[in-house]
Amino acid sequence: MTTYIVLINWTEQGAKNVRDSPKRLDAAKKLLGDMGGTFKAFYLTMGDCDMVAVVEAPDDAVLARFSLMLAIGGNVRTRTLKAFPELAYREIIASLG
Repeated sequence: MTTYIVLINWTEQGAKNVRDSPKRLDAAKKLLGDMGGTFKAFYLTMGDCDMVAVVEAPDDAVLARFSLMLAIGGNVRTRTLKAFPELAYREIIASLG
């Protein structure tokens, strides 16, 4: 499984319906689960992003589909970062010579 950091901001529509946000989060967790992925952590944040999620998915295509399906709902906009665990980080750095 590949790990991704998803930076999330409410759209105007999402902010107007913020009280429904927990239900939408539950639906997003189910959607990703049905695609073979999982939420590892979720945070409400202060600053540039409204929320941050750490998720795992089988591959980039699954996460792309998941992100597009969230966008279709119109409540959030996302930015996704592919995350490399520490061991992979060390291997990448070591490969530099």
